[in-house]
Amino acid sequence: MLKLIRKFVLSSLFLSLLTTQTLAQSTVKDSSISMWLVTPSFAFQLPVGDLSQRFGSSALAGLSVTYKTKSKIMFSVDGGFIFGNKIKEPNLFNYLATNQGYVVGSDGLYANIQLNQRGYYATLSAGYLFAVKKPNPNSGFVVQAGAGFIQHKIKIIDKKNSVPSLQGEYAKGYDRLTNGLVLRQYAGYMYIGTKRLVNFCAGIELLEGITQDRRDYNFDSEGPSDKSTRLDVLVGFKVGWIIPLYPEAPQKFYTY
Repeated sequence: MLKLIRKFVLSSLFLSLLTTQTLAQSTVKDSSISMWLVTPSFAFQLPVGDLSQRFGSSALAGLSVTYKTKSKIMFSVDGGFIFGNKIKEPNLFNYLATNQGYVVGSDGLYANIQLNQRGYYATLSAGYLFAVKKPNPNSGFVVQAGAGFIQHKIKIIDKKNSVPSLQGEYAKGYDRLTNGLVLRQYAGYMYIGTKRLVNFCAGIELLEGITQDRRDYNFDSEGPSDKSTRLDVLVGFKVGWIIPLYPEAPQKFYTY
């Protein structure tokens, strides 16, 4: 995946260099031009399918690098980190806890254990810009589709480091590490300001992971992990601030 991303970025950069002369004859205000778009983003996500049985709502901190052609076709490298604190996995520490549901540490006191959702995804996508007249031909509605890799797990934090059974390699018997192929679809609006001052996007992003548990054994169930194929879906409302990169059109001077 990293090699594909590297090849895409290098080839797109080469293409943009070839089109620089053409860009110099046009402006964002009156023409659709080729440009790079670097977009840090944030999303609020809701789980659907098998994922909803393990986690609640989550957030996404993302980044995308997009090359928009003069013909309004868009190629993107997208990725982001998934994080949340709503874990639904029942009886995760059943064999470590007391009858009251507490885990006792090696110091004889109740352990302070925090569970979080952690994950990430990376995709290659292609799409199209349906331009609108205002503010310029480089703004409008965007649709994209792509594929890549997704991973998620339960992050176990023993704040006092008092439970050896949850340290190091032992934690892998509880973390439900899961990954696999992900399909991505996005639909939203993109605004590119004529003067570069205000540029943003907002839309709905769908991530459909076709995944599998990657651990061989779960300590809480005292048996092998479930290796059946999962459908892990995230529905997110995503907003981003766009940094557009393109050369300025040359100023024209007239002599008399």
